[in-house]
Amino acid sequence: MTPTQFTSSLTFLMASAGLTFYRTHLLSALLCLEAMMLSLFVALSAWTMHLDMSSFSASPLLLLAFSACEASAGLALLVATARTHGTDHMQSLNLLKC
Repeated sequence: MTPTQFTSSLTFLMASAGLTFYRTHLLSALLCLEAMMLSLFVALSAWTMHLDMSSFSASPLLLLAFSACEASAGLALLVATARTHGTDHMQSLNLLKC
């Protein structure tokens, strides 16, 4: 396992552990999701550069575009939740009340 693969795998695992254990605020969950997407972007970019194939060169950019869309949707949900519930605590969110 190369150091780049190890670093991206460790970053992804730490972000998923952070998402699992620190779920008190919606903002911390969104930051963990962004760290996971960033580690996937780095791993996919390294894999594309390792293969030296031009047909896969658009894949990291496509992932980055989806990550930006996910971040904007998450921030919109954060603002909407903070306006309606007054807080971003995950425990105050209940699907049955919506």
